[in-house]
Amino acid sequence: MNARRCPRAGSVVVVGGGLAGITAALDCADAGADVTLVEVRRRLGGAAYSFERDGLLMDNGQHVFLRCCSAYRALLARLGSERLTSLQERLEIPVLSPRRAAARLRRGSLPAPAHLAAALARYPLLTRGERLGAARAALGLLRLDPQDESLDAVTFGDWLARHGQGPRAVAALWDLVALPTLNLPAAQASLALAAFVFRTGLLSSAQAGDIGFHDAPLGDTIGAPAQRALGEAGVDVQLGWRAQRVARGAAGFEVHSSGGDGIGADAVVLALPHSRAARLLEPLLGEQAGALHALGVSPIVNLHVVYDRKVCDWPFAAGVGTPVQYVFDRTRAAGAPPGCQYLAVSLSAAQREMGMSVERLRERYLPALRELFPRARQASVECFVATREHAATFRAAPRTRELRPGPHTPVPGLLLAGAWTATGWPATLEGAVLSGHAAARGATRALEGRGVRPATASALTR
Repeated sequence: MNARRCPRAGSVVVVGGGLAGITAALDCADAGADVTLVEVRRRLGGAAYSFERDGLLMDNGQHVFLRCCSAYRALLARLGSERLTSLQERLEIPVLSPRRAAARLRRGSLPAPAHLAAALARYPLLTRGERLGAARAALGLLRLDPQDESLDAVTFGDWLARHGQGPRAVAALWDLVALPTLNLPAAQASLALAAFVFRTGLLSSAQAGDIGFHDAPLGDTIGAPAQRALGEAGVDVQLGWRAQRVARGAAGFEVHSSGGDGIGADAVVLALPHSRAARLLEPLLGEQAGALHALGVSPIVNLHVVYDRKVCDWPFAAGVGTPVQYVFDRTRAAGAPPGCQYLAVSLSAAQREMGMSVERLRERYLPALRELFPRARQASVECFVATREHAATFRAAPRTRELRPGPHTPVPGLLLAGAWTATGWPATLEGAVLSGHAAARGATRALEGRGVRPATASALTR
């Protein structure tokens, strides 16, 4: 079998069609490279995708973003799908708890960090003493340097305990942010990553934490627009193509598929989950590649519940004192029948739920939803679906930083991308896009080093 030869303009093969791979492929094409993107699935979008069930378009997970996620928002603009998203004018999180009136965490108009002072002062799920302690802890977080390597040696929970935050305060406040952003509770998460999230998203800028939502299914917002944009950029997209092996050849690299096909390239970007990337890298990097497995994984489970009537008045809400972590109204986005309401329940760090049957999940979560939404007690459940992502993210635990590589490998021209690489962010949409940009810069420089400088490579290297 002969690999397809790469043209002399400088060629790049991007392996993986998630956000990191889409970004890397677009950047390399913009820089003048001849780009091929291969993806094992029959669609683009990676871990952010939609599927059809019972006539509804459901997303596998509820992926939100923040106003400060400038790289992700710029990618949506490039794809022409930013119009299919919405952004809060001002951060507001409704917080629901059984047998209590809804609470709200809403930022004020003061500059950071005072913009959250009024919301915290009125937060009814904490006592006055707990609210004062939380304010002091927030100021302590603001004084931390996320780049301090010692912060990655301890858990966020241990730090909170040393700063007077008891289990009630952690559950009612700190885990509201830690769980969806780190995919771990504070008790297990790296302090370094937690400090980054809270400083970047909540404490350093008043507007940074305003929440963005995908108003249309993810397939319409990411997958289909990405395929159009890549085609317009001249990227050769090969779907249903499993990369089985990456080898060094006389003229650069050869990427081989499970079916025996091969593609030659001057540079390769592996934009895959870390465990899959490790398997492809092991023949080239040996034990260094195997170390990526130590990043571990953290699962996410989503429950999709369709009621025969409207039971929830909130577009989204958080739960405290209930198994329900976050719930989203996806009625309009999914195309639910008139009169029905489709609620999606997002469960982060869902190790226990991963092992539950669908029937057991129904038994646990439908009563919990009835506690939060009294109208659900009279409603019929028309549909109940569970989606599970065993390896949704890397495990954002202490000692993670030393395991996360940058875009470059010891093999010149072989780059890495993915939310698990060293972007500074936890596993988020923003981190994935940033990693794609970094890998594309490395690939373009590698082409220059091989004397196959793309026509407009300076667009990425300056």
